Amino acid sequence: MMKPEEKGSDSPKRDDSRIILHFDYDCFYAAVFEKENPALEFVPLAVQQKQIIVTCNYTARRQGLRKLQSLSEAKKICPDVVIVVGEELGRFRNASKTLYDFLRSFSWNGKVERLGFDEVFLDVTDIIEFNKDCLNPHESKNSFFHLDRQDPTVGFSFNALTVAGHSFPELPRNLISSSSARSSEESLLERLILGSHLAQHIRFRLENETGYTSTVGISTNKLLSKLVGNLNKPKAQTTLLPPYNVPQSTDISCQNNVIKFIDSHDIDLVTGIGFKTLQRIQNYILSRLPESETGLVEREAEKKLSVRDVRLFPGMCSRVLENILGGSGAIRGVGSKVWGLINGVDNSIVQQARNFPTQISLENTYLRLNTIQDVIKELRELARNLLNRMYVDLLQNAEDFEDSTKKKWIARPRMIRISTRSRHPSNSDGSRRSFSRVSKSCPLPNFIFDLRIDKNFKVEKLIRETLIPLFKRLHSDHYGWNLCLINICVTNMVEVSNEDDKIARDMFQISRKRDHTLKAYQKLEDYDNKFQGDQIASMDPVTKDDIDAQIAVDQSLCHNLWEESEDEIDYRDTCVKCGAAMPAFAMIAHERFHMEEQIKLTQEKQGNLD
Repeated sequence: MMKPEEKGSDSPKRDDSRIILHFDYDCFYAAVFEKENPALEFVPLAVQQKQIIVTCNYTARRQGLRKLQSLSEAKKICPDVVIVVGEELGRFRNASKTLYDFLRSFSWNGKVERLGFDEVFLDVTDIIEFNKDCLNPHESKNSFFHLDRQDPTVGFSFNALTVAGHSFPELPRNLISSSSARSSEESLLERLILGSHLAQHIRFRLENETGYTSTVGISTNKLLSKLVGNLNKPKAQTTLLPPYNVPQSTDISCQNNVIKFIDSHDIDLVTGIGFKTLQRIQNYILSRLPESETGLVEREAEKKLSVRDVRLFPGMCSRVLENILGGSGAIRGVGSKVWGLINGVDNSIVQQARNFPTQISLENTYLRLNTIQDVIKELRELARNLLNRMYVDLLQNAEDFEDSTKKKWIARPRMIRISTRSRHPSNSDGSRRSFSRVSKSCPLPNFIFDLRIDKNFKVEKLIRETLIPLFKRLHSDHYGWNLCLINICVTNMVEVSNEDDKIARDMFQISRKRDHTLKAYQKLEDYDNKFQGDQIASMDPVTKDDIDAQIAVDQSLCHNLWEESEDEIDYRDTCVKCGAAMPAFAMIAHERFHMEEQIKLTQEKQGNLD
């Protein structure tokens, strides 16, 4: 249908200096349920969300089930299928975090990027370069892979002449041999072999220590490593072998392996090419076919374009793609980016691992919410799940795991936001007028971070004092909102340890400088400190009974929430260190008091060291 055209002048520049591993957990949603109940591993298992099958295990797939089937269709195909409800995402999120932390423990540079719940990219370039320098070309079959820079005994033995697992193209193992030559392609082959053995080691450890299996792709960028891993599933891995940088040609025997590999894919499988991009490219190509081939258009309209179809379409280049995809609102240079992708070039970096998320957001959709009682019920569920998420994602255990008060917040969100979406009446053509959301936010109250307070009480207090007032600001009417979505989110994360440590260090340095320059006033200063200490010591301490009394008052929720004026809401905060309750405006001064205590302790420790 299309005459190919040779390319070369517009070939995107490759950078194959990195080694990227892509981990994809096998049937992750189903695997989480199998981990909870091992008996499910040997039966056809499907995970349901709403009225469809979102995933199923390989036992079910062998019997004809697949993703995105309706429940009724799945039961017809496989009457023995066991269907579990997977709408509560907490179990998947917790398992994903555990596996992510496990994979992250193998990284030296911290470049570990999670994609959804079940995919992780690792940039292991530094580990590979270190081990490449340690290789002995005379003992390649008996090599040792180092997993620790400092401890040479930590690692595993391997054969540096063979690729671990599968490869593309599939080669006999004895075809790879040692060579004294060091061309760029031979050096790349050596690094990819090392990457394959590291991937296999991590994959085996992951299965043995966590019980989850995975599929891994090994290449030099995120796009290729993700795609090549799909060739052999499950519990397998595939390495995309060189040559990578041979000049492109229509002669298949002369093409490099990157082009051979990516040309066989449908264009919609290329990560980074979305539906709208695909639609514009497809419309451009089909509209420029000769009139003599218009009959082919109808027959091929339902077929998917391959990468090769697009790449070799007459005249296709980055400039043409820029004209097709550019315009108002488009990313600058989108043509060059897409042209690179269909040539197997992806320069996007693997993001640095984060200790905590940038925000935590939960939402649910409904057919209709019209009363405050229904809203409070849904807010209670969302707030409870939000608090559980915060405990999982933002808390770090101290040495004493039994004492919950010794857990530490690694980050604290400053703001909380509620968003809603109403279901507007349909237009005459059946379409909806708007799908936009409306939102309101305010500071997140400090009592959320007090680990001594019961979770259920926190939820009720958060609903009464924060979420309901925000909701009233969004919807002033008492009823009739016809809500189809509610979202609550905490954001503006601040890393607690770094911030507190920095403030303490800065104030300690200021304090030492002050002591050095004002020695003449030391006696007076000591007297003032003693006087202040006596004052503080004479203050009535905050007791548990005081806190319980405050909690008892707060628990008497007002029944007429809607009639309560916003101006009458008492925004009181609870100190996370001593439990004292006070107005929000007084909390800053109160926290400064605790900071002075921290500085004094730091000074005493420093004095003991001196």
